[in-house]
Amino acid sequence: MRIGIYAVEGTTLFHLSVPQMVFDEVSRQGLAPWETFLFTERGGSVGTAEGYAVTGVEDWGAAAEADVLVMPTWHADGRPASRDLLERLVAAHARGVTIVGLCLGTIPVADAGLLDGRTAVTHWQSFDQLSARHPGLALDETVLYVDHGDVLTSAGTASGLDACLHLVRARLGAAAANKVARSLVIAPHREGGQAQYIERPVPAQEEQDQLSRAMAWALEHLEEPLPAARLARAAHMSPRTFARAFPAAVGTTAAVWVRAQRLDEARRLLEATGRTVDQIAADAGWGSVATMRQAFSRSLGISPTQYRRQFQG
Repeated sequence: MRIGIYAVEGTTLFHLSVPQMVFDEVSRQGLAPWETFLFTERGGSVGTAEGYAVTGVEDWGAAAEADVLVMPTWHADGRPASRDLLERLVAAHARGVTIVGLCLGTIPVADAGLLDGRTAVTHWQSFDQLSARHPGLALDETVLYVDHGDVLTSAGTASGLDACLHLVRARLGAAAANKVARSLVIAPHREGGQAQYIERPVPAQEEQDQLSRAMAWALEHLEEPLPAARLARAAHMSPRTFARAFPAAVGTTAAVWVRAQRLDEARRLLEATGRTVDQIAADAGWGSVATMRQAFSRSLGISPTQYRRQFQG
């Protein structure tokens, strides 16, 4: 599979490297013959934000042979893409090419009309601008990426790693994605979205300290029921104050946070211990194997047993 990555003039090396690092690892691990290349309209070279010149960049001729086209970022000012670029994205999509917009790369994908009436995500700082430009576009700050099969978009910066790894999982299966993740020492799947990083009124220091103590306490009692009311008591807050303060500080609800911690604990126990799946379900607070299995399937796309088989040495 050939994957073309559009090299925006003035981009950072990080944005260029993310899809290359994940997709090229597929070939390095012998999982599939995937090949990446950089391209622009004219080819040649492109300057980066760090002051380097990247040479050997292909032109649109090479992009016409691609199975996937990635827009790894876009200009920070959100300027409109050239008509030529938009038309070529539309044409590529029409012939079955998967279009990927990482971070600000969602902007030209949306401008091409490939996200009309759909849900998408981009860097949170560009939500207002993109929503104003495309009122019919539903932007979701609670996820790290959105996959429609033919079009994939991701949230800001490092979320591109999650989206690219998801594409590996979608094309080659969970085992391949897990192998790539382990080689690159990145999480096979991350819970939550970028809402936790969005600027918002900062809770008072006293509230932060209370929430930190409650969260630390919860991590030591994951095997027990942890409803929001109990966490509120651990934080010495009223349920109403806790319900306001926790999302403001953490970026998600207490229930979602607890579920993510239980998933992480179950993964750790599956990797590092010989406990049975039943024991791990109880120790991580899932209550039953069926509930834990549903959480693994929904978040990781595999069962606890399959996860152990892939990650336990």
